[in-house]
Amino acid sequence: MTFKDLDLSNQLQYGIDDLGFQNPTPIQEQAFSVVRSGKDIVGIAQTGTGKTFAYMLPILRDLKFSKQIHPRVLVLVPTRELVLQVVDEIEKLAKYINVRVLGVYGGTNINTQKRAILQGQDIIVATPGRLYDLGLSNALKLKAIQKLVIDEVDVMLDLGFRFQLMNIFDILPEKRQNVLFSATMTEDVDLLIYDFFKNPEKISVAVSGTPLDNIEQVSYNIPNFFTKVNLLNHFLKDKETYHKVLIFVGFKRTADLLFKHLEEVFGSETCVIHSNKTQNYRIRSIRQFDEGKNRILVATDVMARGLDFDDVSHVINFDTPDFPENYMHRIGRTGRAEKEGKTILFSTEKEQESKEGIQALMEYQIPVLELPEEVEISTLLTEDERPREDQGISKNRTSLEFVPGAAFHEKSEKNSQVNLGGSYRREIAKKYKKPKTRGDKNYNKHNKKK
Repeated sequence: MTFKDLDLSNQLQYGIDDLGFQNPTPIQEQAFSVVRSGKDIVGIAQTGTGKTFAYMLPILRDLKFSKQIHPRVLVLVPTRELVLQVVDEIEKLAKYINVRVLGVYGGTNINTQKRAILQGQDIIVATPGRLYDLGLSNALKLKAIQKLVIDEVDVMLDLGFRFQLMNIFDILPEKRQNVLFSATMTEDVDLLIYDFFKNPEKISVAVSGTPLDNIEQVSYNIPNFFTKVNLLNHFLKDKETYHKVLIFVGFKRTADLLFKHLEEVFGSETCVIHSNKTQNYRIRSIRQFDEGKNRILVATDVMARGLDFDDVSHVINFDTPDFPENYMHRIGRTGRAEKEGKTILFSTEKEQESKEGIQALMEYQIPVLELPEEVEISTLLTEDERPREDQGISKNRTSLEFVPGAAFHEKSEKNSQVNLGGSYRREIAKKYKKPKTRGDKNYNKHNKKK
């Protein structure tokens, strides 16, 4: 099937032609008629299969021109970066259509967004927190919403947005179409569908654990963090082969520590994103990596979920993810649009159990390769890797060299007093002339008269 078989409007077809696309992906093909029908729909498809176009093509196909101020389509996504990406995708598709699109998210001036809303919008793309703030302040009227799209809903629930979603459902009109897209089906997602969707039609294109056929996977068993760094440096020195590399780590502190070591070797070729970085820093890092100004991007799972980068040569799993589904989302960053992709998994002995979970989900054994002879096996350990008795500081610290010192100073003279027990109490009583007999309140008064 080609896009011309989908009954697109001429304007949408012009936009598709400009993008150079010929054939819809399976999720785009199957979702098109269901979304157009107005039924509630649940789409389950792997990341990188074109979910954004799967819901926006049919929505834009039937979105009539209107001068009304209040938006008719609401798209909810989990992160600010995804807001920007979805808005960009919609603008590409709607290049020849008169449609107004606005992205709203936290971390920026809410008054600027309020003014943009008052100018009139057809489609709002938003993160749940900022959308609820705008709805609560009455700046954004949701009474005209006809279609609600929740994209990457599994990530949204992982990030703790369930409460905001419940509140948003309360202020939306009951008569609307619900469209939900997710890479995985979890109990939380299933419960959300049960509570708020009306007889949804489910489209499942591929099991979430099925690896994409065009992605080559290999793995290395590695003893510790610094040996991982040595192997990574060995790979990244080959700039021609590793020309656009996305490196995933499990924690923000690991991202910062790894970035520090890579920057020492590769300088401005390296950038990093995680939730502790400022909004402008994150946007700049993503843009520079996407445009090829930075060759290496270090990222945590949440920050990179759903981001669409062109021509990623390698995805390197510096840490083995605890949840097998996260591995699928990671490797889906390469091999997009039917291109060949390559992924490498680093696993320590402690991470072997997580690796087995990934292989069980995929029903596929990732080939294990031997470490290259020129890669030095490091004996230096991070704070997390040291035996428990050697851990002298908090795990949140990233300092590599730590020499434990004295925990306490000598007590000052005034703090050196010891408990003198009963004799101490007697001295105090004598000094402050406390009553000698508790039961007779007038005892001291009678003695004074004598």
